[in-house]
Amino acid sequence: MQVKIDTKEKFTVATPITPYLTANIAAELIQKCNEMLHQPIKNVVLNMGLVEKIDENVVETIMNLQQQFYDNSASFVICNLTKPINNQLEEMDIAEVLNITPTESEAWDIVQMEEIERELLDGDDVNFENNH
Repeated sequence: MQVKIDTKEKFTVATPITPYLTANIAAELIQKCNEMLHQPIKNVVLNMGLVEKIDENVVETIMNLQQQFYDNSASFVICNLTKPINNQLEEMDIAEVLNITPTESEAWDIVQMEEIERELLDGDDVNFENNH
């Protein structure tokens, strides 16, 4: 297995344990993440701390995966980008599209904030329906 999974209280950390993130490893990552979407803890933090190189088509796959999580009311945050990966994302002009934090701790903060946001938005929907 090329992806290490570590389940925490509110999120799961998926860490590719290879310096080169290829399409095959991305397929494994996607499979694991899709499984997580059907678990009680479905927020994912993708720790990219060991990855030095990534195929361009894999970047698009990660963007789609992030969108899939948000479409399913779950968080998907990327953390610990290495300089080469950060530069590649900047060059591809998609660093702003992805939900990226410098550290796993900050990724955890984002997950917590998004959980609160979803609770508030869900609460608004209920209040709106009850009042109309």
